[in-house]
Amino acid sequence: MTIAASGPSRAEILSLFRSLLRTARDFSDYNIREAEILSLFRSLLRTARDFSDYNIREYAKRRTIDGFRQNRNLSDPSSISSAFSEGKSELQVAKRQAVVYSLYAPKAKSVMEMESH
Repeated sequence: MTIAASGPSRAEILSLFRSLLRTARDFSDYNIREAEILSLFRSLLRTARDFSDYNIREYAKRRTIDGFRQNRNLSDPSSISSAFSEGKSELQVAKRQAVVYSLYAPKAKSVMEMESH
């Protein structure tokens, strides 16, 4: 018996990604290019994968997706710019934390990561 992770499904992530693409086209007037927004989203998800601990990895992924979901309807240029810069600073924090967590990685895997035989 395998236990499914309770995070968002691949289809939900792709749906959010497509929504970001549509929304990012509207950001072109605000000095933030579509490629920069998508790059930030991808980088945050990639950094989340660097955490060795299952719980931290899933939390970082969930926080990234929820943050982009929360900000996808922004239309004010200053709030868009603010959200983007906040996302960049969150990326730097996540990268530093991934390094720290890798130094003190748990020896055993989480129950969620173990394969059932």
